[in-house]
Order: sequence, then structure tokens, then C-alpha cells
Amino acid sequence: MARTRIKICGITRPEDALAAAAAGVDAVGMVFYEPSPRSVTMELAAELVAVLPPFVTAVGLFVDAPEATVRATLERVPLDMLQFHGDETPHYCASFGRPWYKAVRMRPDEDVAAQARAYSGGRAILLDSYRAGMPGGTGETFDWERVPKLAMPIILAGGLDADNVESAVVRVRPAAVDVSGGVEQAPGIKDPVLISKFCAAVRAAAE
Repeated sequence: MARTRIKICGITRPEDALAAAAAGVDAVGMVFYEPSPRSVTMELAAELVAVLPPFVTAVGLFVDAPEATVRATLERVPLDMLQFHGDETPHYCASFGRPWYKAVRMRPDEDVAAQARAYSGGRAILLDSYRAGMPGGTGETFDWERVPKLAMPIILAGGLDADNVESAVVRVRPAAVDVSGGVEQAPGIKDPVLISKFCAAVRAAAE
């Protein structure tokens, strides 16, 4: 199978960004959503991006942010890609001149195929667990058997960790996996050992 890409989200410290890069991840995510315990300021995010080595993608996560807020962030932080985790429209997502993808929370009645068609202008569709009132970061998995075959790449998220990600990759065959709480000591504080174990488990799935 093709190599599954790895993103570590909710980075809040330079040392964690460096630990992720050292483990060989493809992308790191920074959360621009104040209610999140992993939220970062534009100033801190700029510091985090500055320590990343070449070819590690810097992703900015937004949740129903005003357009002006996203544009102000992009002026201060050299983000490579945008992740939208709220009720943003396809037109809104595509309006910032950056590669982007849309998160879909797996509600019981969610029509994933329809969402993928609606957001087909993005680089991928991210599938995350659903809990009412939480746009993400639930720490819970969902039934991976619900993931349909799609024409666009799938990023799998939701409760992943070193113990379950190999099974998840084997079942879903996603283009990428996205983890935050599963590699943490505390919200926003990553554990380099857990990051390394997670990456090793993803690579083991290809074998």
C-alpha cells in the first residue's frame, strides 16, 4: 500500500514541533480556535513554523473564523495549508489562496459521500469523531466501517493513538492520519516517545 502520511495536530511548543519533525511526520497543525486548550496566538504560531525543517507542512486549523481573522493570520504566519473544522462553505474554504481541506464530523446520519462532493475543491476530506458541541479533539474513535470509498483522499482522525492506528490504517487505507491527544502528556503538551511510537505504528501498517 502507499505510504500513509502523518500529521501531528495541536502543536503549542517549539520542542514538540521539532520532536514531530524528528520522528518523520509530514505535517504539524496549529489550532487557531480560542476555546481549544491547544489554541495558539499568531505570534506563537509564527515561532513554531520558523523551527520546522524543509518539507514539513504547516497546517492552520480554523473553526468558523471570520474571513478577516484568517487573512490576518496568513499575513503573520506562513501557513502551507488550511484545515476548516466548522460549518464553512466550499466557497469560503477556497477563498484564501492556500491549499485546504474540510473536516467532517461523523454524525450518525452523516452523508460522507455528499460532503466529499461538496468540498471536492479541497486536497482531502478529514473524517473525525462527532460529539455535540465539540468541533474536534474528542479523543474518541468512530466506527471505521462507516468510511465509504471516495474519489478524493481521506485523512482519518478521531481518537487515534499508537495502540489503534495500525488497525485503523489497515481497515480504512487513508491517505493520511491526524493525531493530537493520542500523543500527549496533557492538552497541548506532546510526548516525543508517544509521537515516535505512533509514527512507527503507522509505518508498520504498510508491512
